[in-house]
Amino acid sequence: MSKSSRLIQIITLLQARRTAISAEQLATQLEVSERTIYRDIQHLRDAGMEIDGEAGVGYLLCKNSTLAPLRFNHQELQALMLGIRLVNAWGDDALVEAAEQALNKIKAVLPEHAVLEHNRLTTPFLVPPTQRLERLKYSQSLRQAIEQHRQLKIDYRDEQQRPSQRQIWPLGLVFWGAAWTLVAWCQLRDDYRVFRIDRIQELKVLEARFETRPNCSFKDYIQRYDPQVNTGFW
Repeated sequence: MSKSSRLIQIITLLQARRTAISAEQLATQLEVSERTIYRDIQHLRDAGMEIDGEAGVGYLLCKNSTLAPLRFNHQELQALMLGIRLVNAWGDDALVEAAEQALNKIKAVLPEHAVLEHNRLTTPFLVPPTQRLERLKYSQSLRQAIEQHRQLKIDYRDEQQRPSQRQIWPLGLVFWGAAWTLVAWCQLRDDYRVFRIDRIQELKVLEARFETRPNCSFKDYIQRYDPQVNTGFW
């Protein structure tokens, strides 16, 4: 968990309580050391949060301590909602759960009148989750393998239903509006290959790892087609 995420979690836990919570309890819930909690509490105080208490006693958020309100204009919030609904329709279970949690956090910090106003003004739109689970059978395993640089062995059927077995280095995922594809380095072909996720018949994550290089990376593959596409996180 990043520091920023941890600080938000601490604030959320403090806001939910009417009695003090100890550093030990916070450390247990966030799976960090008590010393980390002490540093985080001091960081929040330095940022202007009014937190009562001390080490060994517990912490309580003062009643008059508030966070700056999160402000979205109408178009910004509509863009966020469309993104969440696209994830709900085209993301795997873990991403769907994360999107719902993000939505709950947004609604929790918006004033009630703003929630009602945005609901009245927003254009109705729906992204149907047609055959979501069938299309994303291996999505979560693929994302983990990409993040951990783990090699894969797959059984695959192409458009003509011809079977093949490949050992690949998963590099990134691309969404085309009707299907997800996996960009990978194929050891058999010693080159880039693209596989539709819904055509993968079997998938095994191997212990063997791989390292990307300038001519073998997701960024390199994408920029061969469009140098303007951003493959970074932000």
